[in-house]
Amino acid sequence: QVRLVESGGGLVQAGGSLRLSCAGSGRTFSTYTMGWFRQAPGKEREFVAAVTWNSRIIDYADSVKGRSTISRENARNTVYLQMNSLQPEDTATYYCVADRRPDSTTALRTGKIVGYWGQGTQVTVSS
Repeated sequence: QVRLVESGGGLVQAGGSLRLSCAGSGRTFSTYTMGWFRQAPGKEREFVAAVTWNSRIIDYADSVKGRSTISRENARNTVYLQMNSLQPEDTATYYCVADRRPDSTTALRTGKIVGYWGQGTQVTVSS
């Protein structure tokens, strides 16, 4: 069974940092574009970041650009999201995605994923 399992969420004070992880199983995602979305209570799901299969193209939402880093370790079938300078508006459930199109960072912005979604990990930033 194909799975994406997020971890690393939690409660952090404003200005703090978290590193989210997403571990895939059931198949290799080394040729997939990987990414992150988030959804806050009462808000629409929004794109956060994406990285192509070989990490040569990376895309960030304006809201996190400059303070977040997406990376992947294909040998571990894992993608990460390092988030710094967190603010209350970053509070959301963060979802990992795997898109079978190897070079689809731009396409992921639409939220239309050809592949898989994780179940999410909660990030709460206190003021």
